[in-house]
Amino acid sequence: MQLAMVLNGFRKKRKLTQKQAAEKVGLLPKSISAMENHPEKSSLESLFKLLSALGLELVIKPKRTGQSDGEW
Repeated sequence: MQLAMVLNGFRKKRKLTQKQAAEKVGLLPKSISAMENHPEKSSLESLFKLLSALGLELVIKPKRTGQSDGEW
């Protein structure tokens, strides 16, 4: 749910409705809603499209020392 809150927050910060964000990258507004409410059911493709609409990028980096393998 952290991802959902971050996506929603950035969309609102950019003053975009779900419809406007969706139109920028060829998604349906219901896809944006689904990512903001149930991100676990969304595809990676949709996630990357929304990130693009919001001017965001996904960064992957090693975990901090001390985190277990199963911990996010």
